[in-house]
Amino acid sequence: MTAPQNSIALSPSAAARVAWIAQKQGKPAVLRLSVEGGGCSGFQYRYGLAEGINADDTVTETDGVQLVVDAVSLDLVAGCVVDYVENLGGTAFKVENPNAVAGCGCGSSFAV
Repeated sequence: MTAPQNSIALSPSAAARVAWIAQKQGKPAVLRLSVEGGGCSGFQYRYGLAEGINADDTVTETDGVQLVVDAVSLDLVAGCVVDYVENLGGTAFKVENPNAVAGCGCGSSFAV
């Protein structure tokens, strides 16, 4: 799955997981992805259920679940796909970010 260059995408498996978490917490099925300075590679991803959508957010929807990214973070994650993976190492949300030139072993931080 790929996202157009200036947008974001949420995979069906990530959408299903967000919907499950939101239902368990009694919150809207809206995942906010943001980027903060820090982490072992320079920037780190932050996830959380959003209570609402801001006027400057970029929004995409998959299977009734929304993914929102603020305008500042969008420059660093444009074209990314947020996926949910399950393997022997555990389960996690994973960002496939075409802007990242380096990342850490845990996949939670990156450099551009």
